[in-house]
Amino acid sequence: MMLFTKMQGLGNDFVVTAEYLDLPDGVAELAIKVCDRHFGVGADGLVFILPSTKADVRMRIFNSDGSEAEQCGNAIRCVAKYVFEHQIISKQSISIETQAGIQWVKLFFENEKIVEKIEVDMGEPILQGELVPTALSGEKIVNQSLEIEGRTFYFTAVSMGNPHAVIYVDDATNFQIEKWGPLIETHPMFPKKTNVEFVSVKSDKEIEMRVWERGGGQTLACGTGACATGVASVITGQSARDVTVRLKGGNLRINWSQEDNRVYMTGEAKEVFTGKWL
Repeated sequence: MMLFTKMQGLGNDFVVTAEYLDLPDGVAELAIKVCDRHFGVGADGLVFILPSTKADVRMRIFNSDGSEAEQCGNAIRCVAKYVFEHQIISKQSISIETQAGIQWVKLFFENEKIVEKIEVDMGEPILQGELVPTALSGEKIVNQSLEIEGRTFYFTAVSMGNPHAVIYVDDATNFQIEKWGPLIETHPMFPKKTNVEFVSVKSDKEIEMRVWERGGGQTLACGTGACATGVASVITGQSARDVTVRLKGGNLRINWSQEDNRVYMTGEAKEVFTGKWL
């Protein structure tokens, strides 16, 4: 039996559990079963809150297809809210170990007990082609052409601990994400596959984004994707460093700081319900 809490960050939803000291056996199969929206709880990912020797807590996240994600901006906000409101950690500033490194999180309160918003220091973006990774080398991969089934896309590559291909389109809201997302995700250009962001710039302060997540398909939001989009939009000269990214599930504030080169993401997280996995 596994006690869990269903949580969501802008509609990007997770089954969160703090029941284990280490990952259980068969974790990939467990994630697939738990995340199934017909026969399981239903979620974009299964998140484990574990002890850490390097930070306050450790987060491991498995996508709905059983693959592990290095990092997830929406999940880390859920974890931060969970550990404070469930009295695992009692500080306003929390360190969370992920597969992409240690992330620092600052909590903002509605009152003394309820976390209203969470700011996450997502670290410095990785822009070198081979480190994102892509099949290309170079300091930056900007507006690189990619041909798929007779159509040419232009992507900017950014890693926020996980790979992203940011593609600008006329209308992100109505773009054929289900058609093109999986083809780009699995393209040989991306050795470890990639998350794909389809983006329309509304102004230098506001961006519309839709996402196809690696291992998860189309989701309502993606925190690391919003961060990657903010960085890519600065690099391509289309937005300011402090920008609102509008996702299907809500808005995130993204600030790529000129002072320390780090990306700061601010948004909400919510508990939905608790239960037992039998």
